[in-house]
Amino acid sequence: MPPSFPTHPAGRLWLEKEDQGFLGQGRAELLERIDELGSMAKAARAMGMGYKRAWDMVEAMNNLADAPLVERVTGGRGGGGTRLTEHGRRMIEEFRAAEAAYTRFLEMLAAESGDPERLRALMGRLAMRTSARNQWWGRITDIQSGSVNTEVVLRLGGGEPLVAVITNQSVRELALAEGTEVLALVKATHIILTGEDAGLRTSARNRLCGTVERIDQGEVEAGITLRLGGGNTVTGVVTNESVATLGLAEGGAACALIKASHVILAVNG
Repeated sequence: MPPSFPTHPAGRLWLEKEDQGFLGQGRAELLERIDELGSMAKAARAMGMGYKRAWDMVEAMNNLADAPLVERVTGGRGGGGTRLTEHGRRMIEEFRAAEAAYTRFLEMLAAESGDPERLRALMGRLAMRTSARNQWWGRITDIQSGSVNTEVVLRLGGGEPLVAVITNQSVRELALAEGTEVLALVKATHIILTGEDAGLRTSARNRLCGTVERIDQGEVEAGITLRLGGGNTVTGVVTNESVATLGLAEGGAACALIKASHVILAVNG
């Protein structure tokens, strides 16, 4: 009989940014209270914390975020207050989605914790599922089935369209339908990078354009990260020679070309 672990897997989720704590359960709840009550004082009181401490938490998040999560409102019949920005609401949604995924992960660990061999196998499967550098959530807007494969069109969170071609069997196994939320994964090595003004005609169905946010240059290759207009990022790998040939530079425009057959789809559960 396999040995069992004396403990039950448990934990709490924290999101970090620039190696600093950014968003956790307490901060997410504070943001939700601000959104509900429209007042920092009322939100702090509802959570049983001091007004200054609440503002310190908010300012720490605002300083780390790409855009403010909370802003002051002046004037009006109520004399002003505090409100969440659209970016703040989006961050709450993303945190709650990550928290739900983390909870499912802990539930899977708990289910396998009585058998160390099965637990190690589970961890290996999870690592394989998350090895792709590019991961985007999107919602299916169209499905066109052929004799063997199906073309699935997604709308990513930033509004960009993305086309995937998968087998009909995969569509059935994943129970895909219009409106289904899916995770799209693409390996960095499957990304083809071009300058934005490159007048290329290619067989790649997907063309995602944005601004070069970061270039991580090694001895032979470089990782190029683009920031798309809707906020998503795309990371590709090219040779150092290609960086020079394509004129890629941080702050410059570029596009990522992706074949529909290189897009992997995954669903929760």
